[in-house]
Amino acid sequence: MNRQSRIFGSCLGLIAATALPAQAQKDRQVYEDAMAQSAEACPDHSADRTRPGVTAVPAAALKALKSHDMVLCPDRRLDTTTPVVWYGRQGVFAWNPSVKGAPKVLAARVVAATRSEDFPKETIVWKANGKLAEGALVPAFRKR
Repeated sequence: MNRQSRIFGSCLGLIAATALPAQAQKDRQVYEDAMAQSAEACPDHSADRTRPGVTAVPAAALKALKSHDMVLCPDRRLDTTTPVVWYGRQGVFAWNPSVKGAPKVLAARVVAATRSEDFPKETIVWKANGKLAEGALVPAFRKR
């Protein structure tokens, strides 16, 4: 490798190294904004309950939710067999933070909805395994 290519390679490495922290900073702000939005809207919010669900969702999906004024809310009232719910009229994805796999199901549902831009007005419920729970009864969403 000649001197010029080494200098060029070093410059590219420096650019890449400075770009990553900037993106990480932006992503961190997206997660902080989602936590703040949850704190304002969700009666069951606490940092310990909300953080696992919020951090399971990719930052790009959180940005899309925010652009549609939608929020993620932990809700311990949800049954363990149906721990993830989309409250369409209110624009809220809720999950039971006590259910171990709920954040993963939540993340998959949020990503699917934001990619398709499909946010139906009705309430949709998912089982702990991620499958649709047709006819399931869930508590009505209550806003803070």
